[in-house]
Amino acid sequence: MKNRHILDLYSDYLIASFNLTTATGLSELLQGALSHDQISRFLGQRQFHQVDYWRCIKPVVRKIEHPEGILKIDDTIEEKPHSTENDIIAWHWDHSKKPKAGLTKGINILNFQYQSPINEQQSISIPVAFEIVKKTVSWFDAKSGKVKRRSPVTKNAMVQERLRILNHMNKLPFKYVLWDTWFSSKDNLDFIHHELQKFFVAAIKSNRKVALNCPNENLNRTYVRVDKLDFQKASTFTVWLKGLDFPTTLCKRVFTNKDGSTGELYLITNDLQLTIQDIFPTYDKRWGVEVLHKSLKQNVGLEKSPTKNEVTQSNHIFAAMIASIKLEILSIKENSNHFALKSRLYVNALKTAFDELQLLKQFQLKLKDNHQSDSVPLLG
Repeated sequence: MKNRHILDLYSDYLIASFNLTTATGLSELLQGALSHDQISRFLGQRQFHQVDYWRCIKPVVRKIEHPEGILKIDDTIEEKPHSTENDIIAWHWDHSKKPKAGLTKGINILNFQYQSPINEQQSISIPVAFEIVKKTVSWFDAKSGKVKRRSPVTKNAMVQERLRILNHMNKLPFKYVLWDTWFSSKDNLDFIHHELQKFFVAAIKSNRKVALNCPNENLNRTYVRVDKLDFQKASTFTVWLKGLDFPTTLCKRVFTNKDGSTGELYLITNDLQLTIQDIFPTYDKRWGVEVLHKSLKQNVGLEKSPTKNEVTQSNHIFAAMIASIKLEILSIKENSNHFALKSRLYVNALKTAFDELQLLKQFQLKLKDNHQSDSVPLLG
């Protein structure tokens, strides 16, 4: 990667900015020390890849890595409702839309957030990898009569390949992988257990089928839906999820939604040593990746770039990930969080602007006649 110092300045700019982030804006902020063209050329030189990202963050990872580390995996959509469609700006199914899931136009980003303990009270969480879904294949949907886009690689396949790289090549130490129902396929769970030889704590849908009887291959197992199990009799069950050849612990959580309705969450883990008192707190750490997505959009300008093509859009996301790591390190140093730090920057920026305004007003008042001293400044 050429001109890494520009990446450093651009990612700082993403943290400090409260509006659209542009090459012109950064150039003006630096008082012309870098020209608009230099910044634009940096963002458009070539698409930065995960190898570049790992090289940037590796020194930080090596300082915080821990054998009890946790990998949290989830995807988010950087909404681009007014941008021209290309291989990365496309229509994606958004299951987070409330009250009903639907299609959203934007960039689908798959995040791999690593959480590592610092001490008994603190931990640090950073994105150690991310994948941008590219819908490069066009196909005709006879039902709608429209040409649509799709990715030649599924998100589940992307998850497995990235985990393989993080574990085997990058030698990232971690104990648990956490994700929601979207990624709890048989193949993914089997991959974690057998190939990576790691533990998972994952949510599964209520219609998944499990067997309670002996796992003897010569015995016909009796499978039932998880929502048909009587959790009044037992808080956890040792079960064999249909399609898997190893036992898991299954438990259920009942919770209340914001609207007062009741919801149910079913969790499984292949770490049979975990009790129900351990399973829930471990899975609750998955929420950190949701906080990361919110912080990327609100604190480091993920959605505030007017970049026009696939390369510059991808590289802007790359810089936003770097910025989020900087913000996390600062949060640990200041014993704060991303949103409080951003608010602090805003208040200080507002104070500086207010003080500058008062100086301008004083200069204006000197131009006034002394007989007008009783009038409201700049209004009378």
